[in-house]
Amino acid sequence: MIIVTGASRGLGRAICDRLIEKGLPVFGLARNVEGLPFPAMACDVGNHDEVKAVARDLRKQKAEVTGLLNVAGVAAMNLAVTTPQSTTEKVIRINLLGTIYCCQALAPLMMRGPGGSIVNFSTIAVALGLKGESIYVASKAGVEGFSRSFAREMADFNIRVNCIAPGPIDTALLRGISGDQIGKIVTQQIIQKQFTPDAVCDTVELLLDPRSAAVTGAVLNIGGA
Repeated sequence: MIIVTGASRGLGRAICDRLIEKGLPVFGLARNVEGLPFPAMACDVGNHDEVKAVARDLRKQKAEVTGLLNVAGVAAMNLAVTTPQSTTEKVIRINLLGTIYCCQALAPLMMRGPGGSIVNFSTIAVALGLKGESIYVASKAGVEGFSRSFAREMADFNIRVNCIAPGPIDTALLRGISGDQIGKIVTQQIIQKQFTPDAVCDTVELLLDPRSAAVTGAVLNIGGA
């Protein structure tokens, strides 16, 4: 079983669809799971108690977990000094604490088995140090730092931990961001184009595949930085 957070829409949903297409068993987590065509459970990843409840339920089911994809996240484009406290706390809670909570609660389910792969999601904005994304960058830089250390902690259990850091991907997350803003980000990437979710799905497949068994503690920037 591969657990995917943020499974109801955007990148999370695209990844679930791709994995199912490849014949892999998926279990989704999202705040709203109504109507999803695969097994899922409602969960706010930024709520520690809800994440623990998911882990308890899966443990009771004796689920064999071989992958964890922490895709759930929120973005905020604003100068740090004008970002409301509520937005700051939400971004940190969901992006950073949500990733940590899921790793803390769900990695033990993988430790009981033959191992597997954890993929956490960052952003190319960390490497580029983008103006107007300070809070978002802070949350995702934390994810990258956590992932590097967590990779060392999980190595003895044959569990790899890596990060995918996409540039602007054509999903609902970018609605409300102007084309000019997206274009300015894209021009700072090594490959100056906006990618589709397929590019991220391809990278996820790579990191889940046993043939990438030598890759851990890495950050893969989609678009290049």
